[in-house]
Amino acid sequence: MRFSIWAELAAEFIGTMLILVFGSGVCAMVSLFGTGAPGEVVNGGYTNITLGWALGVAFAAFCTIRISGAHLNPAVTLAVAVFRGFAWGKVVPYCLAQIAGAFAGVALVFFNYREAIHGFDPQLEKTAGMFTTFPAFPDALSAGFFDQVIGTALLLFLVFALTDERNFKVPASAVPFLVGLVVLAIGISFGKLHGYAINPARDFGPRLFTVLAGYRNNGLTDGTGIWWIPIAGPLAGGLVGAGLYDLTIRPFLPKPGE
Repeated sequence: MRFSIWAELAAEFIGTMLILVFGSGVCAMVSLFGTGAPGEVVNGGYTNITLGWALGVAFAAFCTIRISGAHLNPAVTLAVAVFRGFAWGKVVPYCLAQIAGAFAGVALVFFNYREAIHGFDPQLEKTAGMFTTFPAFPDALSAGFFDQVIGTALLLFLVFALTDERNFKVPASAVPFLVGLVVLAIGISFGKLHGYAINPARDFGPRLFTVLAGYRNNGLTDGTGIWWIPIAGPLAGGLVGAGLYDLTIRPFLPKPGE
């Protein structure tokens, strides 16, 4: 069944919004509700963060995969345009819809937790990380960039493996949840050097929101210049991962009918 471009863009908007509602929502739960006890693990800590993001991706993909293909990530959109014949004319609209959806998702989370945020961070100077990503080593931005390349390369390599018609046939209804597990694995293994954005829309839309909300540390207007890392790194990494799959695995798989 073919859908209009507007239906596809709406699906990308809604799907990316869902990812951020769950992802930023779990970050808010972990960040805002501690008692201050030394060594305290608040609401599951980092384990819950990785689970929340993974489940958000899985449910968002499940809702949208039949309409738009559930890209929900400019790195995915670019990779399927380069390697799978996705229409280039849809690339920019898809990316804009994804950024807008991410912006809307964090706006909803911010509004929901506004009392807790203003109580915990009245000057809006230490909770921007609930919404967007920051480097663990600000003086070594190359570390975060390389981390984003690796993480997104793994994402696209495995997404291509899961969706390749030449590979084992994965039930269509299982693909979103398997992709969620991929995101969980990346978060567990590559989550701290730059917050495992692995998705330019998931980072840039929320970063725009932090600017408009008045956050002092936002990575865009605060002079740190870190905003480009979770954009360029994932875009490059997605191409690397997709290209490696097509170079090292796909040529050796039987073509359909063989």
